[in-house]
Amino acid sequence: MNNAAPTPAAPTAVYLVDASLYVFRAWHSIPDEFQDAEGWPTNAVHGFARFLLELIERERPRHIAVAFDEALDSCFRNAIYPAYKANRDPAPDALKRQFGHCQALCRALGLAVLSDSQYEADDLIGSAIVAMRGHGYRGVIVSADKDLSQLLDTHDEQWDFARGQRWGADGVHARQGVHARQVADYLALTGDAVDNIPGVPGIGAKTAAALLAHFDTLDALLARVEEVPFLRLRGAASAAARLREHRAQALLCRQLTTIALDAPLGDSSGHFVRGPANAAGLLELCDRLRFGPMTRRRLHEAVGLDFAASQVPS
Repeated sequence: MNNAAPTPAAPTAVYLVDASLYVFRAWHSIPDEFQDAEGWPTNAVHGFARFLLELIERERPRHIAVAFDEALDSCFRNAIYPAYKANRDPAPDALKRQFGHCQALCRALGLAVLSDSQYEADDLIGSAIVAMRGHGYRGVIVSADKDLSQLLDTHDEQWDFARGQRWGADGVHARQGVHARQVADYLALTGDAVDNIPGVPGIGAKTAAALLAHFDTLDALLARVEEVPFLRLRGAASAAARLREHRAQALLCRQLTTIALDAPLGDSSGHFVRGPANAAGLLELCDRLRFGPMTRRRLHEAVGLDFAASQVPS
């Protein structure tokens, strides 16, 4: 007779989608042969719609929020460091327009949309996962962005949807060489070329990981920098000199790499439960974006709407 206690059920999942990643991916990978009723390209929104449909059809999420970047050049990080993401070209009008369509599509499908002029999608996801964790939920972050791994806790999961890879907090070290709680410190040391974050010159990935393995945190490393030359680490003396010289820059970079957990989420009292779809709004959007019959059918059926009825003239 097996008297072992049953394994506790995992907390209910809330899916937090990094929309911008999938919009940009579609923008760059799908030819701009699709156009809306006004002649603007719709390749990004078509690709995003396909991704969203696959996610909804596969997971049937009850709790889900989709986070968008509106703070492309007005984020609070730009006030701290004006060169933040300054290496990126401004989004063209055709892409900005499609971001608006993607938000409208999410709302028509009854999905919560998170966006803010001061906070990035990462911050909105971070704030949402912490808020929902306080209500007993676990987070499933749908994104390949390595920065977001710093948010993972015991029951949370990150999902690289395109590659079909999932990992929890325990899996971060194998992927990045540091633990989830060390990711922000690690990026502050190495820098992040994608976001134009300089880091500490001369401190690469292996050195940063080794330093954090020994000191655990950036604060402890900087407080005990005199110990660094005595570590069994190649270039330890020069690393110590760089850390002393660029101490202020390292701390500044950590402000940039740390995901904010206090971004405004609007009304999240409903715990991001999927709401009823807006049938009229979805139909109007499908017409405006010139979605084909297959996409229209999938969109309607994914949210429990009668597609055939939507085709009957009113």
